[in-house]
Amino acid sequence: MLLDPILILLVGIFIVVGGIIGLKLHPFLSLIFAAIVVALLTPISSLQQFGISKGMDAAAALAFSKKGIGERVATEFGNTCAKIGILIAMAAIIGKCMLESGSAEKIIRSLLKLTGIEKAPIAFLLSSFFLGMPVFFDTVIFLMMPLAKAMTLKIGKNYLFFIMCIMAGAAMANSLVPPAPGPLFLIGEMHIPIGLMMGTGIVFGLFTISAGYFYASWANKKYTIPLRDAADARIDDLKIISNTENSQLPSLLVALLPVLVPIIFITLDASFTAILKANPQASIPKTIVPLVKFLGDKNIAIVIGGILALLVIKKYKKENLSSFIQNALMSGGGIILITAAGGAFGGMIQQTGISAEIGLLTANYQMALIPMAFFIAALIRTAQGSATVALITTSGVLAGMATSTHLSFNPVYIGLAIGCGSKIFMWMNDPGFWILSKLSNLTEKEVLKTISPLLVVMGFTGLVVILIAAKLFPLL
Repeated sequence: MLLDPILILLVGIFIVVGGIIGLKLHPFLSLIFAAIVVALLTPISSLQQFGISKGMDAAAALAFSKKGIGERVATEFGNTCAKIGILIAMAAIIGKCMLESGSAEKIIRSLLKLTGIEKAPIAFLLSSFFLGMPVFFDTVIFLMMPLAKAMTLKIGKNYLFFIMCIMAGAAMANSLVPPAPGPLFLIGEMHIPIGLMMGTGIVFGLFTISAGYFYASWANKKYTIPLRDAADARIDDLKIISNTENSQLPSLLVALLPVLVPIIFITLDASFTAILKANPQASIPKTIVPLVKFLGDKNIAIVIGGILALLVIKKYKKENLSSFIQNALMSGGGIILITAAGGAFGGMIQQTGISAEIGLLTANYQMALIPMAFFIAALIRTAQGSATVALITTSGVLAGMATSTHLSFNPVYIGLAIGCGSKIFMWMNDPGFWILSKLSNLTEKEVLKTISPLLVVMGFTGLVVILIAAKLFPLL
């Protein structure tokens, strides 16, 4: 008897959660073992259907279905490495350089002058939200985490608060505001103008992150999570930097360069892409476009940021940097392995056909389109781990209904509901779970009881506000 995709999903969940929390296995082992078991249980017919859904012809889909389990797991593992490997390695170097050179300390001192201690979490929240529009979610986490550690050491509290604010801002921008990949695909599928999606995404994003802020403030008081020692950020080392004279620190502009330059390049690339998509005949010099595309590639941009970070630390720390870089890369390597294993597990779940199964189960529900879009996206996100996949899949399922049905409100509200639903629920099948956990030194249990509920709160807040706005301001 063929196993249902949902049953296979449950088996995978049991192995991952049981292995990590019950048996205390290293996450890499639990995730790889779960990926292999899920791949073993997936029938050939599901693999063929998955291949066809990805645009393969019948022959290619058949060949794909005959691939060995080890090859399929390794391929998804490698695909995830291709997406995040260079980013994580270079981000580890940038983070270590920013901490050791005093750049993070300089930024924190400047931020405290501007906002004061009490409003520092709001500065982290808004910074990560607006950074998350042009920059990928994981890149925001990489760039902001050293600042959270430095700020916590400076004021002696609120580490969890800062982490949750960073997560809240980056996560909602990633799912609501183009040019993030998910929203960009969604607006094309549902024929929503990019300007309208960007404007409404920012407005509703601010509502959701406000709810996230209040929840984070409550969670910070309820759970005491300290700043912990890490191979790339020892507390004793951070204390020494914290007591450094201001005159011995880099200038604010120099301190910001490793972060600012990649953001500028990525934003320019996103802007040029949007302009050329809207107006292919736009008068942009032909020599500039390839250069911007090259520099704006996220991998190239962050490598440039890494080079700048190394130049800064070379100026402010004269000792040999080889062992220093090796420690940073060792830390980053562990994160890459765990994240790639999470990607392999999520990829195997996708190949079961879970997204199509959920789409079929919800196709005939007699409910309003907005909550329907929200819950389909939430189911797909929880099932296979990726918010972007949830956005893409749900927009595909509902595109016809959103564009052909006579609606009493603008379809942008359905798109926003999909974005909010794609935040629910973050757990071990999401590579972002492991990136956040390992960079912040929160345990798996701590992420599940703090960050995952944060996303749920923001997702449901978004749904409520969208329903009210669609009724009061239909935008027709």
